[in-house]
Amino acid sequence: MKKYILFDLDGTLTEPQQGIVNSVKYSLEKLGIKDYNESILPSFIGAPLSQAYKEYFGLSEEKATEAIRLFREYFNPKGIFENHVYPGVEDLLSRLYSDGYTLAVATLKPLPATLRVLEHFGLKKYFTEVCGSDLKRTDEVKADIIGNAVSALGIKDKNLAVMVGDRKHDLIGAKENGIDCICVLYGHGSKEELENAGAVLFAETAQDVYGIIESL
Repeated sequence: MKKYILFDLDGTLTEPQQGIVNSVKYSLEKLGIKDYNESILPSFIGAPLSQAYKEYFGLSEEKATEAIRLFREYFNPKGIFENHVYPGVEDLLSRLYSDGYTLAVATLKPLPATLRVLEHFGLKKYFTEVCGSDLKRTDEVKADIIGNAVSALGIKDKNLAVMVGDRKHDLIGAKENGIDCICVLYGHGSKEELENAGAVLFAETAQDVYGIIESL
């Protein structure tokens, strides 16, 4: 049986596509990058920003850092709220909280932005710990954030914890920390991406997540 449930934010609790895509577009426009396929922009959701800019646009470390600064120039005042909670998510959190599970958020979104989103949508009350990335760093990966959450919750027995996320980064990060991962299919990671990363637990909806947690 599980006791600790760690949740990704973007693509798992909320649908941030519009705000993130608009922020990436803004950064690319400011950098003078115009010739690109817009279909790759949702791939930024849930991925380390520095890594995504380098992988999809071939930016140097210096240029990627500038791109992130420009991304936040749009995202912080506006893009952050071009967002909505997925159907069934608040009911899921409420049920788990009422059942006595300890809930945490583990996201690559910077901590200040994460707290703003959770407070805006009234979700912060369900979480004992909220772990996000450090604004001053661009090298953090999902395993780092999950490790921070595990430490913050004082988890000694990793069998009592499970991560819930939508991208391969969530699954890989969970594995590196020795915990299971439930992969949701309503987010931004394809089933193929997740299977290739070794996923075995899949949830079609937020409601399905509850049933899987109860069965573990």
